[in-house]
Amino acid sequence: MQELVVSLHMHTTYSDGSGSHKDIADAALKAGLDVAIVTDHNVLVKGPEGYYKEGRRKTLLLIGEEIHDQARRPQKSHLLVFNAARELASYAPDPQDLIDHVRRAGGLSFIAHLYDPECPPIKEDDISWVDWHVQDFTGIELWNSLSELKIQGKTIFHIIFYVFFPAFLNLQPPPQHLKKWDELLTQGKKIVAIGGADAHAIPVNAGPIHRQVFPYEFHFRGITSHLLTPTELSGDLESDKKMIYDAFAAGHCFVAYDLPKSTRGFNFTAQGREGTALMGDEISANGGVTFNIRLPDNAECHLLRNGSPVQLWQNRDTCTHITTEPGVYRVEVYRTYLGRRRGWIFSNPIYVR
Repeated sequence: MQELVVSLHMHTTYSDGSGSHKDIADAALKAGLDVAIVTDHNVLVKGPEGYYKEGRRKTLLLIGEEIHDQARRPQKSHLLVFNAARELASYAPDPQDLIDHVRRAGGLSFIAHLYDPECPPIKEDDISWVDWHVQDFTGIELWNSLSELKIQGKTIFHIIFYVFFPAFLNLQPPPQHLKKWDELLTQGKKIVAIGGADAHAIPVNAGPIHRQVFPYEFHFRGITSHLLTPTELSGDLESDKKMIYDAFAAGHCFVAYDLPKSTRGFNFTAQGREGTALMGDEISANGGVTFNIRLPDNAECHLLRNGSPVQLWQNRDTCTHITTEPGVYRVEVYRTYLGRRRGWIFSNPIYVR
């Protein structure tokens, strides 16, 4: 399997971002991304999709959309839509109708920033997802980089600190996200987790302060989704796009925080009588299952079953666990960065049936 580093959920001047698609591609090239997926609000801009190159480096820029009901106040329940190939924003008032139309169009739908609270210091509304009656969505945005500013920004002084020292911001996915994910998984649903930048490259002009808050390149070096694909990118847009979205649909990916240290090389597999299962796959418990976890560096590694701890390894880079118990198994990895314990890797599950 090949590993692609993907940043997704970002905005251009077509909605509320400050840069162009070319600006995003340039930042993605500098950050070493394999793929960047732009998701402007309620507009599908197809023209800029394709490969961007600089020397020997190349990045594939794909275009999706972030859809929500613009008439709703506040504008809760945002949905990230990939690969739908047509504009679907007119279905936003009914989230289930929107999800159904995404599926009929051959697209993928991910619930964005599940918990995105009000932030009075910067006069931002609560835009959490609230329509939990919906069915048949592909997955959730487990970790959203920009939303964490609203969570951690208790006062204007916190906000100012993170604006000038953004590397201190991200800690881990909100506990509410992990709890909701485990709740959905234990209901028997396959729910794919992704990590989103929510990059806007916001220009701020306040008195003597003139600054771009969280530039694109900064976001692209932070919270990403690492994708496992059967082959390398070929350079053919349509075949590469299909391979990428097929891998997301299958859950062959993990959520990563690459700023402390690159997470390239992480692997979580299960070996059983039927063969080997990747993240997102099912495997039978008959005859026992051996989980193998490989980390890019020594770290604190947790194996969970149905949301509950199974085993903890400290300061290890390889971990093994044998079980005969059915359940939904996933991995969380933590490491210390800038003096605080931070989430590093959150795998998608392996489903032991």
